[in-house]
Amino acid sequence: MPAVNREKHATGDYFVDYEEKVFEDVKARPGEKALVTFHTVAFEGSIGFVNLLQATRLQRKGYETSVLLYGPGVTLGVQRGFPTLGDEAFPGHMNFNKQIVKFMEEGGKVYACRFALQALYGHGEPSLIEGIRPINPLDVLDLKLLHQRDNAVVIDTWTV
Repeated sequence: MPAVNREKHATGDYFVDYEEKVFEDVKARPGEKALVTFHTVAFEGSIGFVNLLQATRLQRKGYETSVLLYGPGVTLGVQRGFPTLGDEAFPGHMNFNKQIVKFMEEGGKVYACRFALQALYGHGEPSLIEGIRPINPLDVLDLKLLHQRDNAVVIDTWTV
């Protein structure tokens, strides 16, 4: 059997060229918008968190960026914690809350459908992270249509 004569990997080693950027670093032109929609359950896979990071990156690139939480997506925007609200029970437990707060602090807007919040998940508006704007369920489609009318970048996040 052949012997492996290589040193063990160590903290700080890297395996890929993380500095090479293949495409230009696109920045928003004045007035450009972006909308990231979430119809996904918090903690049901990584897509919810990944696209919150994408929304933050769009905001930092200069896009006027909005996030829409509807259907199960409203679960990303409710306050959480254990044993009390705001307490992080384990590392990563508060990642959605922290990322949404950071996004809003950097100028992003977050909207949550009132129908999904109450009828589907039994929460009221006081359950939302401070700064999230509750909207009428009829506003969900109109928000998407307004962004389409403005030729915005739209990222739709769905999980089944």
